Amino acid sequence: MRLPRDVSGDDLARRLARLGYEMTRQTGSHLRLTRTAESAHHITIPRHSDLRVGTLDRVLKDVARHLGVGRDDVIARLWER
Repeated sequence: MRLPRDVSGDDLARRLARLGYEMTRQTGSHLRLTRTAESAHHITIPRHSDLRVGTLDRVLKDVARHLGVGRDDVIARLWER
């Protein structure tokens, strides 16, 4: 599945809340999100207006690995209509 384009850090944080991630802190222009279900998982997202494709891909792969699903499944869950 193709990665979405023009995704901001704030938008990604809101979408990740659907999967149980909550903002635990902000340092400068970076958000730290934590998911505490099963085991704790932390990810850091830059709070930029448009995330780079590589940055978005890395975050989604990290979330997919933690959830035990594929990256495409995470994309489908976050951007389903």
